[in-house]
Amino acid sequence: MANPGSNEIAADLCIIGAGSGGLSIAAGAAQMGARVVLIEGGEMGGDCLNAGCVPSKALIAAAKAAHAMRSGAPFGIRPVEPEIDFAAVKDHVARTIATIAPVDSQERFEGFGVTVLRDFARFTSPHTVEAGGTTVRARRFVIATGSRPFVPPVQGIATVPYLTNETIFVQRERPTHLIVLGGGPIGVEMAQAHRRLGVAVTLVGGHAILGRDDREAAAVLLDTLRAEGVVLYDAQHIVRISNTGAGAAPAVEAVLTDGTVITGSHLLVAAGRRMVLERLNLRAARVAFTDKGVTVGAGLRTTNRRVYAVGDAAGGLQFTHVAGAHAGVVIRQVLFGLPASFGTRAIPWVTYADPELAQVGLTEAAARQRHGAKLTVIRQEFHHNDRAQTEVKTKGFLKVMIVKGRPIGATLVGAQAGELIGVWALAISSRLKVSAIAGMVAPYPTLGEIAKRAAGAYFSPRLFDNSTVKRVVRAVQRFIP
Repeated sequence: MANPGSNEIAADLCIIGAGSGGLSIAAGAAQMGARVVLIEGGEMGGDCLNAGCVPSKALIAAAKAAHAMRSGAPFGIRPVEPEIDFAAVKDHVARTIATIAPVDSQERFEGFGVTVLRDFARFTSPHTVEAGGTTVRARRFVIATGSRPFVPPVQGIATVPYLTNETIFVQRERPTHLIVLGGGPIGVEMAQAHRRLGVAVTLVGGHAILGRDDREAAAVLLDTLRAEGVVLYDAQHIVRISNTGAGAAPAVEAVLTDGTVITGSHLLVAAGRRMVLERLNLRAARVAFTDKGVTVGAGLRTTNRRVYAVGDAAGGLQFTHVAGAHAGVVIRQVLFGLPASFGTRAIPWVTYADPELAQVGLTEAAARQRHGAKLTVIRQEFHHNDRAQTEVKTKGFLKVMIVKGRPIGATLVGAQAGELIGVWALAISSRLKVSAIAGMVAPYPTLGEIAKRAAGAYFSPRLFDNSTVKRVVRAVQRFIP
């Protein structure tokens, strides 16, 4: 692959970024015989492993364990206030990352035959990239550089030693009062987790909290947060922040749009993401981009036909599983020359709070706007599910949007909603009819029965409230021996 006596490498495929999308492409391409170079200037595994999905879910799991100790009364178990060693909780988070890290390690990918360069990459022409003094000349390139936390230009924010998802998981001292700036999934998850770990929490959502989600479903989760003691300011902006701490004791004062003053010990900024493109010298590559990401078509190809972009860098939905799906689209084109495109019609997303909030396809509001009177909405409550009753997890519901017998969207809020949304993602992506779900045999008792019951509810009026059906049944009964 390398030219003798030079710092130039020739490759079939050069991938910039070793996060979810980049690693998936590198592993698949190398194992199928392509010459692959993978360039990463930061940590292998990217944001998901080191500062996103993995550490956040580990922290949420610890918080759930603490909350369970306070919540045993319905089962006849005396509630107790847990003794929380905040530093030990962070040790659990670190161990989880360390356990998973070998799967994303440089050594593993070199074992696949991938050449791994640990430096930041920049294009030097439409067909060459330089990293750490080495030039890579490749037939195809993939930009998989991910995103970083966006810090809004709030007056005074530079004076505050604020936290982001990149720093909060190594914060070993428990805050006394955490102010969360941002009402998206990250802000909501971290607000509840820290509250359950004994931290006073105030969450300020600049727009509607969980504004992308079904409003009725979001309300169920937000009511839970309030009941657990999280103070919520919905559709409020922080207009000014100041550092009022003295010495080693941090203190943050935040002033809201309506003049409300909030004082806390720490500030977590969870106000969205920005693309990591500034080092790439994309103009040299003749790759168009905006502040929202690299400009790509449905096949994820950029304005330079040699270059693709995946994951957050492609400027679309910012989920690890989307980056993984992008990988498959690119591999089909680059390795096999097959047409492939990416669509968002059946992409699920989940807020991993308690109860969980999951969505795939259209929300009810979006479906009504698009389909009007053609839309049927079916609903099933968790409190009608026997397994939910046994575990006292009866809060929440499933809502399915149906047009011409096929689901076009599903909303779930309740226990394990992230696990339960999968059947609806499959139904929508495969264009299954609701009858396929209704005909499924689900084990009893499981939370998964909620899908079958909801699908059955779609047919109930047609069967039980139909006079023609009743006449046919009565007629048939006269002839059955």
